[in-house]
Amino acid sequence: MLVTGNDILIPARAGHYGVGSFNTNNMEITQAIIHTAERLRSPVMVQMSEGAIKYGGQDLANIVIDLAKRATVPVALHLDHGSSYESALKAIKMGFTSVMIDASHYGFEDNVKETRRVVEAAHAMGISVESELGRLGGIEEHIVVDEKDAFLTDPEEAVQFIEQTGTDYLAIAIGTSHGAFKGKGRPYIDHARIEKIASLTSIPLVAHGSSGVPQEIVERFRKAGGEIGDAAGIADEDLQRATQFGIAKVNVDTDLRLASTVGIREALSANPKEFDPRKIFGPARDVMSQVIEHKMRVLGSVGKA
Repeated sequence: MLVTGNDILIPARAGHYGVGSFNTNNMEITQAIIHTAERLRSPVMVQMSEGAIKYGGQDLANIVIDLAKRATVPVALHLDHGSSYESALKAIKMGFTSVMIDASHYGFEDNVKETRRVVEAAHAMGISVESELGRLGGIEEHIVVDEKDAFLTDPEEAVQFIEQTGTDYLAIAIGTSHGAFKGKGRPYIDHARIEKIASLTSIPLVAHGSSGVPQEIVERFRKAGGEIGDAAGIADEDLQRATQFGIAKVNVDTDLRLASTVGIREALSANPKEFDPRKIFGPARDVMSQVIEHKMRVLGSVGKA
């Protein structure tokens, strides 16, 4: 069933579990996400970035919407990192049921102003809104933030921001980062900050840049001919702890990109003569499904739908 972000995330925060919000760019990724959610009886959010909208347009959104409407578990279609008021409204017109306005690169007052504009318009149409306070480092499509420009979310500012904007859920900077390279060894997650913000707020909180970058997938990627440096992701234990203290939405993109590429590389390596796309993209879908299942079990959303 196609629902709003609030329909999924408010119960998640109350129930102390997280819901995966997985980025999609094509049919196979979308199928892997929603079919896995259906099989595991898990609520799920499928998100498209502005890059995905440019790539797949209304056609891709329609695939998500169709699969969501036919699913028997709650599914929301979410705009990831909407860069403007206009971008958010475009997504709403396309049928999205949740939108993000990312004005975190502005100062506090301008962030509030831009976020409030989107909230007022989206709420008038019954659509949920995510916003961001603080800045994550790393690279994700058009989002490029140097480490020196990243800063963690201030708990007291978070309270003010929520009150002044009416945002439905808030992405907070807590040590996660975009991309496959989140630090050396195990990235540090500021759990004390999460717990402080959660103690002062009641809305669902969001963790961006939360791919685990499983070493098994990384090794399979290398073995199949891929080149990647010392990739490191967010530990399962950190995500499990975070969901106990208000993190209800957990964004995952890099893991699916790696898994998809592993499936394709392995299929072509095993049979260099293969040119049937079903036998190339099918294995990619299977590997992504495995990664998605693992993440849903880590977050505790299995059986919650």
